[in-house]
Amino acid sequence: MVSIDAMRTAVGIIGNAIALGLFLSPLPTFIRIWKKKSVEEFSVIPYVATLLNCMLWMVYGLPIVHPNSTLVLTINAAGTAIELCYVILYLVFSDGPKRLKALLLFLGDLAIVGVVSAIVLILFHTHERRSLIIGILCVIFCIIMYLSPLTVMSSVIKTKSVEYMPLSLSVASFFNGLCWTIYALIRFDLYITIPNTLGLLFSITQLVLHVLYYKSTKLQIAERKKKGEVGLTDVVVDSLKTSANAPSH
Repeated sequence: MVSIDAMRTAVGIIGNAIALGLFLSPLPTFIRIWKKKSVEEFSVIPYVATLLNCMLWMVYGLPIVHPNSTLVLTINAAGTAIELCYVILYLVFSDGPKRLKALLLFLGDLAIVGVVSAIVLILFHTHERRSLIIGILCVIFCIIMYLSPLTVMSSVIKTKSVEYMPLSLSVASFFNGLCWTIYALIRFDLYITIPNTLGLLFSITQLVLHVLYYKSTKLQIAERKKKGEVGLTDVVVDSLKTSANAPSH
C-alpha cells in the first residue's frame, strides 16, 4: 500500500514539473528582448514580483524554517534562478527611468528577503514560529501574484476575446494550482493551501472564459484578417490605377 508521504512526494514532483513550465513561459518574451536589444514597453513588475515570491517560498522551504518541504525548496530555488535571469536581462537591455525602476525594485526584493530572513532566524527559535512568519508573508505575496490576471480577465470580458490570455498558460496554471493544493492537503499545510486554492479558482475562471469567448475570438481574428486583406487589395488597385493614369514619357 502506498504511504501518504509517498503520495505527497509524487504529487509534489508533478507540481514541480508544471511549476517549472510556468516559470519558463515568459521565455519567448525575453528571446524577443534579446534579439531587439530593447525591453520595448514590457514591464519589469511581474518578474520582480515573481522573484520575490520565489525567494520567500525558498526561505519557507528551508529545513531550519519548515522541515520536510524539500520539493517546495527545490522548485522555488529553480524559480528564483530563472526569474533572476529575467530581471538581469531586463536591466541589461533597458535604460533611463526603466533601468532605474527595475534596479530599485530588484534591490528592494533582496532587502525584503534579507531583512525578513535575518529577523526570523535570529529572533525566533522554533519551526512553528518561523513557519508562521514566513508563511504569512508567502501567502500575501502569492495572492498578489495570483490577482494580477484579474486585469486581463476584465479585458477579456469587455472585448469578448481571449486572444491575449494564452490557453496553454491557463491550463498550466490550473494543473499547477491543482497539484499544489492536493500536495498541501495530503499533509495539511495552510500556507500552501490558501494561495494555491485561490490560484486554482482563478485558473478555472480563465478556462471558463476560454469556453465562453472561443468562437467570438475566432470571429474577431478572422474579421481583422479580412479587413487587412481588403485594405491591401485597395492599395494594390489604387496603385495600378495611378500607374495607368500616369503620363507616359
